[in-house]
Amino acid sequence: MTYTSKQICLTAYPRGMPTPENFELETVQVPDPGEGEITVRNHWMSVDPYMRGRMSGVRTYIDPFEIGKPLEGGAVGEIIASGHDKYKVGDWVLTMKGWREIFTAPVAELEKMMLQKIDPGLIPPQAFLGVAGMPGLTAYAGLYKVAEYKPGETVLVSAASGAVGSTVCQLAKADGGFVVGLAGSDEKCKWLESHGCDSAINYKTTENLTKAIHKAAPGGIDVYFENVGGAMLEAALNNMKMFGRIAACGMISAYNDEKPQPGPSNLVQIVAKSLRMQGFIVSNYQKYALEYFAKLGPLMASGKLVPQETVVEGVEQAPEAFLRLFSGDKQGKMLVKLV
Repeated sequence: MTYTSKQICLTAYPRGMPTPENFELETVQVPDPGEGEITVRNHWMSVDPYMRGRMSGVRTYIDPFEIGKPLEGGAVGEIIASGHDKYKVGDWVLTMKGWREIFTAPVAELEKMMLQKIDPGLIPPQAFLGVAGMPGLTAYAGLYKVAEYKPGETVLVSAASGAVGSTVCQLAKADGGFVVGLAGSDEKCKWLESHGCDSAINYKTTENLTKAIHKAAPGGIDVYFENVGGAMLEAALNNMKMFGRIAACGMISAYNDEKPQPGPSNLVQIVAKSLRMQGFIVSNYQKYALEYFAKLGPLMASGKLVPQETVVEGVEQAPEAFLRLFSGDKQGKMLVKLV
């Protein structure tokens, strides 16, 4: 038996901002699984900013996507055929085989790429791509393990309405912190101020970001969770307390630059204020997943951590969903619903 599936392939490595022409929709035939293989029908897939780096053609901390091949990313789906004793028809799994509707692959290959059984009755299955998945663990690891956040401290978060940022805000607030979020619209700021932020600043309408942060947190910032870079990093450095800590999760403002932009003009603040700034990749913090889940469950049950999602439907819409990560036309976790 074979299955018909649509998938998205990369046509060329983009220079600057990707365009729809960098993606191609294909229809393929997917075979039934052989021994040791499973066939999965994806129900949800994720698009994430880190994927832009894989479109560069250069290996960073992960191999680049291949031209003419389907892209990859987090997905949750249901096993519809199985040639493996451990994985049964009807089981739900988390894989890195997104950007396609159906696939057949060896379990041994999938296990090298984060294959994991999930229980869709525990929480909505798409949450395993967001607050209960890679973005959630990124928020937890960056805040508690990298920045070594202490309850009650003042925290500044850029891209605060995104999947990672909104989780950071709510985690810090639940532990008694004073939280300032930076976001790109009044609507996003309003949501943040009802979900974890004591103050939210619309950076697109603020004339002087340094002054706006100081007004929101006149005592200074203990922890800055960095997702954006550029002008936001510069404003954050101006407001850091002595011995402040910066967890550098990403710098999305530079992901589509065709040539490097000048760095912040005030990096000397790192020296003057004895700051610590550390970049991190979530894959190096997988050992803290169970610790995070133990914290996440009660917070979600009590309503202190509420995931937010933007959903588009159909694998055909995946490129549009990905491009919206850079335009800011979304709130919370960006997801594509396939079934």
